[in-house]
Amino acid sequence: MSNISQRVSGRLPVRPAIPPMAYLLTACIAAIGSNSLVLGPIAPEVARSYGASVPSVMSAAGAFGLGTAAGALALARHIDRFGARLMLQAALLVLAVGLMASALSPSVPALTAAQLVTGLAAGVALPAIYTLAAAIAPAGRESETIGVVLTGWTLSMVVGVSLSAVLADYLDWRAVYGFVAAFALAALAALFRSDLRDHPAPHSAPNPFGALNVAGVKPLLIACGAFMASFYGVYGYLGDHLNTALGRPVSASGLATLAYGLGFGCAVFLDGAIDRHGAKRVMPVAFLAVGAIYAVMALAAGSYLLLVAVVFVWGLANHCGLNALIMRLTALDPARRGAIMGLNSGVTYLALFAGTTGFGPLYAAYGIRAPALVAVVLMLLAVFVGRFAQSKR
Repeated sequence: MSNISQRVSGRLPVRPAIPPMAYLLTACIAAIGSNSLVLGPIAPEVARSYGASVPSVMSAAGAFGLGTAAGALALARHIDRFGARLMLQAALLVLAVGLMASALSPSVPALTAAQLVTGLAAGVALPAIYTLAAAIAPAGRESETIGVVLTGWTLSMVVGVSLSAVLADYLDWRAVYGFVAAFALAALAALFRSDLRDHPAPHSAPNPFGALNVAGVKPLLIACGAFMASFYGVYGYLGDHLNTALGRPVSASGLATLAYGLGFGCAVFLDGAIDRHGAKRVMPVAFLAVGAIYAVMALAAGSYLLLVAVVFVWGLANHCGLNALIMRLTALDPARRGAIMGLNSGVTYLALFAGTTGFGPLYAAYGIRAPALVAVVLMLLAVFVGRFAQSKR
């Protein structure tokens, strides 16, 4: 009868709405993303306050990456056992503590230790968020739901990182971490008030490395590592390039980050195409586009305005690539999403460590062009390896 009514009225069936919970998960991503991305733009100011070098300060970003990887590999497996909501609440609380310790740190080693603790919390929070996003997504709108959650990275850049660059210029870089800590506590309070329910598994948490036996996981994780190492290796030193090579103030790095965040956010309008064409087809195209952008970035390194324009397109392409990658991973084995997303976060933040530490000597010796060109090679590797992942989506 309802089908007859639809034909008579000429109306198409109503598509299921994106669950409101997706927007709360967006805020949780924003809190984590603000910390993971903020150090690059303010690193020159932090280095000056400590009397240290930018690469030594960026070691704190490397510690955050190692902490996140360790948290994801050691603790994220408990998401399937105790429930993603409970694990996310605990992680956000520890995250806020680590951020306050970062704000109060008296030295580079203290900042590095605080970021290590913050990373441990992020290593649990991120796979919990992605697991919840996949679980609450309506049928046929999986990519769009995940895309909404991923716009938390846009919020972290547009609101968190961009505002942080201004705070570092006009107040102090320590105010930046205080601001992000308050944002994390606000997300935690909202999560406590939400009516989200998840269903923990009845069995004990398996070893996360057992999820490596799921068909398609290994090549996708290798592609993830290449994708993320290229991003963090270039992003981590872009702010210093703008400050030292191009003579721009720290706030100018905020504008570049804003451009990236806007591009990342605007890509949400492309997420429907991923649902229509399938993540398996979209991912290699997006990765090739990212590789081409790094090549253009190397050519445009001497122009601030041109770099800002390129960074906007970088955000568009990275959003599509990340969305497609997460869709493929979460679809491999729904019963082991927590473990698989834990492996994904572990690889992502090992790649953050590899990118920030490995690209540092290249940047110090040759400037931003060298990391950008290495990133091109890594993206070609991601495209090649990703082809061997067996999945239906």
